[in-house]
Amino acid sequence: MAKDTFFQKKTTINAGGKLIDLALPKVMGIINITPDSFYADSRKTDAKSVLQQVEKMLNDGADFLDIGAYSSRPGAADISAQEEMDRLLPAVETIAKKYPEAIISVDTFRADVAEAAINAGAHIINDIAGGELDTDMFATAARLQVPYILMHMKGNPQTMQQLAEYDDIFGEVYDYLVKKIYTLRQLGVYDIIIDPGFGFAKKPEHSYALMSRMQEFERLELPLLTGISRKKMIYGLLGTTAETALNGTTALNTIALMKGANILRVHDVKEAVEAVKIYQATLS
Repeated sequence: MAKDTFFQKKTTINAGGKLIDLALPKVMGIINITPDSFYADSRKTDAKSVLQQVEKMLNDGADFLDIGAYSSRPGAADISAQEEMDRLLPAVETIAKKYPEAIISVDTFRADVAEAAINAGAHIINDIAGGELDTDMFATAARLQVPYILMHMKGNPQTMQQLAEYDDIFGEVYDYLVKKIYTLRQLGVYDIIIDPGFGFAKKPEHSYALMSRMQEFERLELPLLTGISRKKMIYGLLGTTAETALNGTTALNTIALMKGANILRVHDVKEAVEAVKIYQATLS
């Protein structure tokens, strides 16, 4: 049976001069150039380990690489824009030089960091703050004409968990995205990917409530990214740890695919690629 096509969802983006069709779900591998990201195995702080991780992820089938140098785990320490750049730019430059075919997303909420990373070889801006923490971000994305990942969050990584209160979690996130999409389009940003922001200013019950209604984001007619890899919503529910949350992550990623996810942002690329293949087989 064909999927409901009442909503004509945009499924293509132009990244690095390549037209990428997200109708077939894609996998984004996470590489953290930080010393304190919540999942220890994702931390890569030297060029050799970064390139080893990139090679493994590309070999495992990653379609995108998401490089971040600012830890956004709850309560993470704030760092300056200069320190973020000092961590991030050498990694982006090294990856772009060694793997010119790789599509690189840069995970930052700072417009100047995003622009420097794009100039260094990145192709996509992934902003956890939806432009809230840097008022220049939307205009920068428009000027650079790169795809922009719009995520919902309240506050910042230092304060977000104290702000996890909602009367209607889905309605509030949906309305937030609608308003931000309108502003982005008015500025001329057309390649927009939406991310509900699982775990960001959200208790586990909020994240599961969003997941239960995730198919309703189809109304926005934009590609949908889900980032739930090894998060507390999984290991907290199962009474385990981030290090042992791979099986739960794969289960929840599969549910996300069934509810319309176009991009899975993950620490474990091979398992996510396998989930996509199995999901696709059920549609044939």
